[in-house]
Parts: sequence; C-alpha cells; structure tokens
Amino acid sequence: MSTSPSKSAAPASGTHGNTPGFNRSLGALSTLTLGVGAMVGFGWVTLVGDWITSAGSLGAAGAFLIGGLMMAIVALVYSELVAAMPKAGGEHNYIMRALGPRWSFIGSWAITGGYATVVAFEAVALPRAIGYVVDLEHIHLWTINESEVYLIWALVGSIMAIVITIINILGVKIAGGFQMFVVLFLFAIGALQLIGAFTGGSPANLEPMFVDGQVGFFAVLVVVPFMFVGFDVIPQTAEEVNLPPRKVGRISFISVTIAAVWYILIVLTVSLALDDAALAESNLPAADAMGALFGNQFFANLMVAAGIAGILTSWNSLQMGASRLIYSLAQTGMLPRWLGVLHPRTRTPVNALLVLGGIATLAPFFGSKALGWIVDAGSPMIVIAYLIVSISFVILRRREPNMERPLRIGGSGNFGIVIGVASALITAFLTALYLPFMPAQLGIEPWVVFGLWWLAGLIFFVGIPGGVKPGPDAEEELIRIVEAKRRKQ
Repeated sequence: MSTSPSKSAAPASGTHGNTPGFNRSLGALSTLTLGVGAMVGFGWVTLVGDWITSAGSLGAAGAFLIGGLMMAIVALVYSELVAAMPKAGGEHNYIMRALGPRWSFIGSWAITGGYATVVAFEAVALPRAIGYVVDLEHIHLWTINESEVYLIWALVGSIMAIVITIINILGVKIAGGFQMFVVLFLFAIGALQLIGAFTGGSPANLEPMFVDGQVGFFAVLVVVPFMFVGFDVIPQTAEEVNLPPRKVGRISFISVTIAAVWYILIVLTVSLALDDAALAESNLPAADAMGALFGNQFFANLMVAAGIAGILTSWNSLQMGASRLIYSLAQTGMLPRWLGVLHPRTRTPVNALLVLGGIATLAPFFGSKALGWIVDAGSPMIVIAYLIVSISFVILRRREPNMERPLRIGGSGNFGIVIGVASALITAFLTALYLPFMPAQLGIEPWVVFGLWWLAGLIFFVGIPGGVKPGPDAEEELIRIVEAKRRKQ
C-alpha cells in the first residue's frame, strides 16, 4: 500500500441538507475491534469440528489460510475506497460513483440482506451457546420445520436483541466501547486456549492432517465468505470514525488479517486437543477442546463465554453496519424516508436500528432450522455485493485516475488495477460456488428466501431514477431529484 498527501484529520461528518450528521466518536482501537468483532462471531465454536472432519487438521487450516488471503485481497479494494470516500453506507457510495444509483441499490440491498441474516443468526446462536451451560428448554411453544421452540430459550435471544438495539441507539461511542471490551475478553480466552494447546495438546490428534483432498478443502473454503463477513462494517461507519481516512483504510485490511489468524489458530488448537472420536461426539468442539486441554469443565464453560462474546461482537457490529446502509439508502430515496432519520441527541439511525432490532427479536421464535435457510440465503448476497464493489473499484481506477485517494493500493501504476481484477475474479468464483451442482450449492428453501428478498427489493428498485450519471456528484444529484419529488408531493 502507498499513501498520497491528505489532511491529517478526518473530514467533517456528513450532512444532508441542513441536517446535522453523525458524531465522530470511534478511535483506532474501537474501529479495529468493530471490524474484527464482526467477523469473529460464534460459528467457530460450533463449526470447527465439521471443518476438521471435512478437510483434516492441516486441510482446514490451509483452507482458512487461502480463504483469508482471498478475502485480504477484497479488503485491499475496500481499504482504498473507504479512504477515498469515508461516508456512511460504504458500498452504497462506491458503487453509486462508479455505476450509478440502480447498481448502487443492487449492491447495497445485497449486503443489507446478508447483514440482516447474520443478525437473525446471532439471536438464535446466543440461547444455543448459553444452553451448553444452563438448560433453557422450558415451556414448549411449537415446532417449526422439526425445530422445537421453547419460550425461555427464545426469550434469551429476544431480550438480548432489545439490549443490543438500545446500546446502538444510545450512540456509537457506547456501542464502540462495548465492542472493544468484549473483543479483548474474547482474545484473552483465545490466548489461554493457545497456551493450553502448547502445554497439553497432543500432536497425534492432528491425524488425519488431510481428508478427501480437494473435496474436503473446498467444503471448508466455501464457508469463508460467511465467516469473514464484517470487515466491511468499518466502511459503513466511516463518518463516525475520528481518524485520518488513510488510517481507516489500513484498519479495514488489518482486521481481516487478525480474523484469519484467529480462525487458523482455533482449527489447530482444537485439532491438538480432540481426536476424531471426541470431535464426532462434540456439540461445541471449541469448548470441549478447552476443557480437555485443562482437564476441567470450568475452562470449557469459559470458552462458551468467549463464544457468547463473539456472538455479541458480531451482532453489535453488523446491526450497526446494516443500519448505516439502510440510512444511506433512505437518504437517496431508495428506501422510505423515515428509515433515514437520525436520533436528535445520539445521532444514530434510530428507525433503521429499530427495524433490525425487531427482526432479531422475532427470530428465535422461528426455530434454528428455518433460520438456517435464511443464513444460507445471505451468503451469496454478501459475495454479490463484494463482486460489484470490486468491479466499481476497477472502473474508478480507469475512469478517474486523478481522484483523491489518501490510500492508494499498489501505487499509481497498473498494479492497483490488477488487485481490483483479482478481487473481482475471487468474488465471482465465490458467487459461482453457491449455484446448483457446485460445491456449496444451496437447497431449494434458501433460494426461495433469496428470491423473496429480491422481490421485496424490486418494489423500491423500480422507483429509482435511471437517468443519473455515475460520477463524483451522482449521490448529490440523486438526492436533489428525490427532494424535488418530495416537494411536489
């Protein structure tokens, strides 16, 4: 990466018309933990055993190494774009400038859908994690698609959804401070497991190191996009970061590197702790691995606490990021105007947060299996958004070579374009993996959910003016058109 001259301070917070914008309250550490915490959720606690049995200990670690490198290339693209356009909504702004409002809506609607699915997933993951320590299956309500729903179990997820929403509404400083504390706790427990792996792990448990060759490798690789969702939360909150733009871009890239190292270490430490038989019997392999390494259930429960911390960090980050995207879409007339309202005191997109909080509050009452379809539908949405952003990066490099870029990856030559093309190819490849007859092909139900999301988006898409030309003034021009229509009404 290289940098070009820029102002040492962050630009003023964005405004629309005479309305005050966001508060700039996030520092370097809180911004970094926002991105890292979004990626390091709860999936590793439950899924690490499947990764190891599918590809072997080194096969799974290798898949995350390669997958992490692929996502790092995508993160490089985002790093330059967020430094050049540090505005709330991230993808919405990049695609708007490169491809115009309609493509901007498609990319933004895709990533919003992906974020919403993860928020719903975390509302179900929390009671599942707590259920490892405390029995929550009391007062049976109903069965949905073979998933038993219990009132106490569901209320745990719903109550936390309300708490997370309140934290986000109270202000980005409070949400960022909460995020920083919980991520540091999570990494402290991870360091403890690493120490346990060195002192109590058995190298013999690493066997088999590879399982099913390429098939096993791809079985793990296809989960990478979902496990790395969240580094792009940093661009969503760029107007609330009190740092120079180039530093924001660098932090976005660094967060992916940290998450990749975390996943690789989790795979290796669990492999050292549990043999094949123990992995097959475990519901929460990371927790059972911790208990085995230290020979005490207390340490297993401690790892469950780390998993709960991961749930909260991912949930907090992605609800924050999704709300900023919804806010930006509403400000440009792509979603109802009331979704683009900031709280008069805390300067947070309160209505967007309430909508997302409502989704998370209801999610646990639908059972875990139905929500699995929603999560599966969200994965291709996310990589579609990454693909459109990568294409936008290449277009902007070609069409606007002199655009101010405080952080210019690959220098001023063609190497930056090569990185952008590589990012586009990677994300196109990941998107293709979800299609029928491919390694990560989705079942019918996730495609139904996918279709319903885009059918809902079509209602808003048809009203977006198509005559706005891409360019640096595209968003302002679209806002003028929207405001003129509103005045006529």
